[in-house]
Parts: sequence; structure tokens; C-alpha cells
Amino acid sequence: MKNKPQAPNIQLKSDYNSENLPRNFTPSPLRSMQKSVTYVSLILLGAGITLGTGYLTSRTYSLPSPTTAGVVSGSPNRSVNTSPSQPSAVPNGLNFIADVASQVSPAVVKINSSRTVASQGGDSFGDPRLRQFFGLPNPDSGSRVERGSGSGFIVNANGRILTNAHVVDGADKVVVTLNDGRSFEGRVLGSDSVTDLAVVQVDTTNLPTVVMGDSDQLQPGEWAIAIGNPLGLDHTVTKGIISAIGRSSSDIGEGNKRIDFIQTDAAINPGNSGGPLLNAKGEVIGINTAIIRGAQGIGFAIPINSAQVIADQLVQNGKVDHPYLGVQMLDITPEMKQRVNSEPDAPVKLTVDRGVLLMEIVANSPAQKAGLRSGDVITKVNNQTVSNSTEVRRAVEKSKIGTNLTLEIIRGNQTQNVAVQVGTLPKEE
Repeated sequence: MKNKPQAPNIQLKSDYNSENLPRNFTPSPLRSMQKSVTYVSLILLGAGITLGTGYLTSRTYSLPSPTTAGVVSGSPNRSVNTSPSQPSAVPNGLNFIADVASQVSPAVVKINSSRTVASQGGDSFGDPRLRQFFGLPNPDSGSRVERGSGSGFIVNANGRILTNAHVVDGADKVVVTLNDGRSFEGRVLGSDSVTDLAVVQVDTTNLPTVVMGDSDQLQPGEWAIAIGNPLGLDHTVTKGIISAIGRSSSDIGEGNKRIDFIQTDAAINPGNSGGPLLNAKGEVIGINTAIIRGAQGIGFAIPINSAQVIADQLVQNGKVDHPYLGVQMLDITPEMKQRVNSEPDAPVKLTVDRGVLLMEIVANSPAQKAGLRSGDVITKVNNQTVSNSTEVRRAVEKSKIGTNLTLEIIRGNQTQNVAVQVGTLPKEE
């Protein structure tokens, strides 16, 4: 019987994807402290079933106009339901889930994507004359096609669709299949792997659209309904509740995602990626995106309010520029402080019970240019006390590129303020 994974006692959280560090990046002595860090295994393809090597993708969009609950014959204009939202109570009638499913399903789509990649390894015969001697066909050009499948939903009557980035990223071809069986070739308007959001466009009109809810008003315990195509089973409906809100990317073991998540126990499986998470009124409150491997009843969705902001930027610019400092961070706790200070060879001595220890400073990053060093401890951002790296990440993400963030840091026994000009998160190579 396999042992269950233990919860991490120290969790590394970063505003930079450590897997994409520059080649000239040299770890500091603090790097050894990361040995006590463990990660929850997360399937961020959490809703995409793939054939081949697990290729999936996704997208973002602009939104439709909310009129009545469920699906509407949308106008091309985007709008959000801004009326005061109360926690969703159970609607009248025992079959409200069936009602929501019948209303929203016409606006939920299946997305199939494919891309051609180079095959690894060469011809084992080496010489084509050997293949001819044995009567074997010549090998192909050394490429193969990977296929993926996910979900999405229509947000604009003129064919705009919101999905996950991992459902469509890198795709040579995207095919969108509507609830009525019609299929269209999709065009990716923009994709953002940092938030796992993407927008796809199909060339048709007069499509049914979803109605947007207000994810800022969600409370744990409200109804949650998921619709998608898990494991290739089209238009599957599952239900549950909102288990928690405001889960950071580090909470779910994916510290480099610049977004918070809704947690739900509505069943989400590979293939659900990009499908809508709905409230009891049939309004979209999130985009299903991730599950934790080996766990049941724990799924995650991107809040629709956050998704709309990203989607609008993707439609307008084809990309999203994210604010960036260039640091790797570790939360300080009383336990961690005691453990570090008890080590005679520890590269730092901690003087606070709460704060954020800078583990690494990326070369040529805004943080390095501002003079930040490995071993500095952040205690405030723009005069606001911070006790963990999630709070620092949120402050950075809310800032504007080119503006200054004032960090109060402890260096040795001295407290000082450092102004850091926020940069743009480098693109993955």
C-alpha cells in the first residue's frame, strides 16, 4: 500500500517559474533549504484528456451580456452581471440541476486540438538500403501528431469561446464541436499559460451563450455544477458545492500560476478543462482547470471575474504581460525560524516569526537591479504588512508594470526600504 503524500512543512512559492530560470542562473547557498520543500502532484491539464504525450491547451476571451439565467441568445457585446449577488440558494423545484444543465449545455463545447511534433529517436536500421533489403517501408519524416481534448463555453454570439490555455497551446489545428453536433475550425485569439486561460474564435453567428455570475460574491457551501467532456464523455454534468475560495496557486502545489482558485467537490476529470463551473442559477462562476492526482472531491476552477480581465487582454493584444520582480520566496513561520536558527551553518539567522525570506534573486531581474539579496526578509509591501509569499505575489500582480513597489526588508539586523521598479514577466523559452 502506497503511503499518502505528506503535506509540505515548508512550501516554496515564487513569482518566477523556477523551471524557466535563465541558463546563467546560479543557485545561492539558501537553495539547500529547499530540500525540505515538497509539492502536491497537480494535474494542471486537470481537465484535458490527451492522446500521445499528454498534450493539452487552452484559451481566454471576452464575455457576453447577462440577461437571464442559463444560456441566452447573446449579443456580441461583453458584459457582466453587476447586480448585487446574494449567495445562491436552492431555486424553486427539485430539478434545478437538470434545469441548469438544459439551459447551459447548448453553450458548452468540445474542443479537439492537434499538433505535429518531432519524433524522438531515429531509424534503428540507420541505412535505408537495409529497410529495402528486408522489405520494410521507409519511416516517416520523423514527426508525429499529438491530440488533445478539452471543453469550453461560448461567451459571444459571434463565436467567441473561453477555455484553458493547456487545451489549445501549440496546436496546429483546433476543432470546436457544438452541442448540436456542428463542428467548426477554431482560431486561437490569445493564450496565457501563466493563468491557464485562452480565447478561441469560430466563424459563425447567432450562437447560444452563457450568462456570467460574480465570483467575488461566492461563499463556501454554495452549490456548484460542472459541465464538460471528461474522458471523452460529451456533456457530462456533475454537482457539488464550493468547498473554499481564494486558494493560491501555491496552496495547490503550482506556485508559478499568477491566479487564485475556487475549490469545489463537483467531480472534475481529464477532459473537463475549460468547461464552466456554474452556480444554482446557471451563471458561470469559474472555469474548471485542475485536479490533485490521487485525491477525490478536490477540484479547482479559475474565478470568472479574474478570467474576464485576462480574456479581454488576450482579445485586445493576443497576450498578457504580467508584473514581475524576479525572486523566489519562502514563508517564515515560528517553526521554520527555530529550525533555521538551530543550524550552526545556516546562511541566515531569522529575527522575525512571520515574513517572506528571499531564497533566490534572478540575474538581471528588477529585484537584482534594485539591490535585493538572497537572505533578505520582506515584511511589508507598500506599507502593508505581509506574512507569506502569497500576499507578496498578489501585491505584485495588482501592480502596474513600470511602477515602483516599496519593500520593507530586514537585512541582518537592519530594517530598510527598497524601491523596486516592476518589470514584465519573461516569456517561457
